[in-house]
Amino acid sequence: MIIQELTKEESLTLLKGMNLGRLACVSGTQPYIVPIHFVVDDHYLYGFSTVGKKIEWMRANPHVCVEADEIVSRHQWITLVLTGMYQELTDTPEWLSVRVFAHELLQKRALWWEPGYVQTVLSDGTQRPLLPLYYRIHIMEISGRRAVQDSRFASGPKDGASASALPAPGLLQRMFARKPVKS
Repeated sequence: MIIQELTKEESLTLLKGMNLGRLACVSGTQPYIVPIHFVVDDHYLYGFSTVGKKIEWMRANPHVCVEADEIVSRHQWITLVLTGMYQELTDTPEWLSVRVFAHELLQKRALWWEPGYVQTVLSDGTQRPLLPLYYRIHIMEISGRRAVQDSRFASGPKDGASASALPAPGLLQRMFARKPVKS
């Protein structure tokens, strides 16, 4: 397995193909992380929710982080992390065109309204009002890594390469390569 760092452009391109991630926000010194559905266009991540803890916290502190990944196996995966600024797309004439744009993008994805528009029963037994809220996150920084199978290790050296041309095995590889001691 090889882990490759992705460029900003590669990370953005891969993020556009994803739609589920985890949004982290902070109130004071307390972090909070929740799953979100999203869609990306240009340097914005668009989402949908109702008012609750994450919206209240992002209103107070708009600095957020989003992590998204795609896992095929423990040896083949992509993880992207972005930081950005939360921006609420309020139900006002000023934001109407952006809200419509966000809605059009989101509705192209299956179940885009979940978990944001699912009835929530609060700890006191009352139900949270289902008032739709659109938001976007301006992507300020993004980074990514990808793990891929290294064909050089799959079946020995290729193209006449000697075994010494391969990287030395790591500690865990050496531990697992040892034969058990018989007692």
